[in-house]
Amino acid sequence: MPQTLGHIALVVRDYDEAIAFFTEKLSFQLIEDTASTDRFGGNKRWVLVAPRGSRGTSLVLARASSPEEESRIGSQSGGRVFLFLHTDNFWTDFREMTARGVKFCREPREEPYGTVAVFEDLYGNKWDLLQPST
Repeated sequence: MPQTLGHIALVVRDYDEAIAFFTEKLSFQLIEDTASTDRFGGNKRWVLVAPRGSRGTSLVLARASSPEEESRIGSQSGGRVFLFLHTDNFWTDFREMTARGVKFCREPREEPYGTVAVFEDLYGNKWDLLQPST
């Protein structure tokens, strides 16, 4: 069986604010939101989101549960672009995301690999919005 990346964990401060950001600002689909109890008796949720229509990797929104995890919120990659959101219609997505209040920290530009702009999620993690060259 070929291997694939199923999920990527994104450390968040609060489940509900993270769900709201991803579903309202980025138009992601909430795939699953299941309550559970961890082995220490704490309340956790298994929360999966993904771009609408995606058949690829999804995000696990993982609420920080320790000071070490809290220190990683918004800086999971040390300030580098962390995640890459591919699109087949860059300008439409860019305009819609901007209208919904998504903060772009680098303006759109044309690169040999495609059209790209960097935005931040609600915690400051950097993402590329990228329409790859064909």
